[in-house]
Amino acid sequence: MTIRALWIISQEKGDNVSIRFSRRFSTVEHRAKILAGSSYVAVPEESTILQLLLTELGLSDPDKAYVAVRDDCLHRPRSPALELRVDGPEKGILWPMLVISQGPLILACLPLVDVPPEPRPPLASLLSVSQGLTLLAGLQIFLLGSGSKPDGEGLVSRLAMLPSVLLQVCPLGTPLDVPLLGPPATPTVPTVTGNQKQPAWKTGLHRGRAVVNVALTETVRSMQYGSRSRQDLWDVFGTVSCKCEVEGVLPNVMVTLSLPPNGSPLQDILVHPCVTSLDSSILTASSVDNCDSSAFSGPYKFPFSPPLEPFRLCSYTSQVPVPPILGSYQLREEENQLHVSVTLKLHESVKNSFEYCEARLPFFNRDQMSVVDVKVSYGQLDTSKEKNLLVWALGQKFPKSHEVTMEGKISFSGPTNGPSDPLCTGLTAYIKLYFKVPDMTLSGCSVDQHSVQVYSSAKPRIVTSRELISKDYFIWNSTGAAPVSSGPMMV
Repeated sequence: MTIRALWIISQEKGDNVSIRFSRRFSTVEHRAKILAGSSYVAVPEESTILQLLLTELGLSDPDKAYVAVRDDCLHRPRSPALELRVDGPEKGILWPMLVISQGPLILACLPLVDVPPEPRPPLASLLSVSQGLTLLAGLQIFLLGSGSKPDGEGLVSRLAMLPSVLLQVCPLGTPLDVPLLGPPATPTVPTVTGNQKQPAWKTGLHRGRAVVNVALTETVRSMQYGSRSRQDLWDVFGTVSCKCEVEGVLPNVMVTLSLPPNGSPLQDILVHPCVTSLDSSILTASSVDNCDSSAFSGPYKFPFSPPLEPFRLCSYTSQVPVPPILGSYQLREEENQLHVSVTLKLHESVKNSFEYCEARLPFFNRDQMSVVDVKVSYGQLDTSKEKNLLVWALGQKFPKSHEVTMEGKISFSGPTNGPSDPLCTGLTAYIKLYFKVPDMTLSGCSVDQHSVQVYSSAKPRIVTSRELISKDYFIWNSTGAAPVSSGPMMV
């Protein structure tokens, strides 16, 4: 696997977004030109790359309601592998542009794809994609440290070290090691022997108790309409992340995922390149096809030789019968008042123990809220009149009935307008839910300490965890219009 170019972009100073570091590899670009032939698209200059990336990520022209390249309904972004449409003499598409963003930085790289561009191959079949993302994740940890935002001087010094780091970990565009914290330096301890050498940028071995950490996170999305004419949609996306801290040579490890007896088979499974062997039946279930009851339903065993940095062992999707929280939202307008009626019900299969749970009701394209006469049966209601926003904090538990309600009226007046949105006009409005449930997954998928096997004399401590979090969880006003998808939600 090789990369054609790499960029580090700073976005910490609002509109002053700039490329802080870039590196192009001419030898790899020469190979790309030979492989692509007449379909070759050159990497444009830095200013063009920056503008294309910001547009694709939705960070340019935020004040414009509609930007064709960004908002056209035929345009379907596929994060983190984006496509950049280059205009001018070298017109064409750069794909896959890999991008990750955290805190003040955006990291991007363009890997070399050594297969024909048409028909476009699936991402799961391209080793360069997973390895490119691993490289970006390592650079991200190197630059930002264990937190999300280091001090300015720390970031400047690490950016200054980046040329020498890349010279060691990515010579001529071919990643060898992924950098973690610390400057590139000669190891102060003897180099270990085994199947994974000590990289030059790591100043020492792990000291202390050996630990293997396995974290399972499921993300649930939902679009609920409260109408028979519009079908509710929801999906679940799961990831298993690992971190192995062992003194000396890293051991071989096997992680086993289990499902309950009535659980639906996991689908769309993608694994990290470090996985050494895998039953082919694990990879066959796809959410594109109708779910086959005879599909492999576990246990799912993943043997691997772990890399030195934290990594994502695998990801999957799952079909679940119901979303965790069912909602009903009714909004009616009389004169200059809105009548609000909301019901939220926690499904009985969901653990009633949240780390946090809140519902937000924004009101777009209206004057500023002046009077809020709204009552809730449970939790606390906060009003932000400047933002035309109601925040309903439900806390860490639903009541014993598992059902909560909101009723009331809201008046608008004054010359100051609230937030605007070209989509949410009239009675087109929504509730967005934010929640996190520790020690639970919606699919029932789990990994416990006894299912993690470490083939080492070190006898490491095994730490496992799982959690369910919401993302893009919308409940639309059933008495107004709402955007409706004609197909399944795309992960």
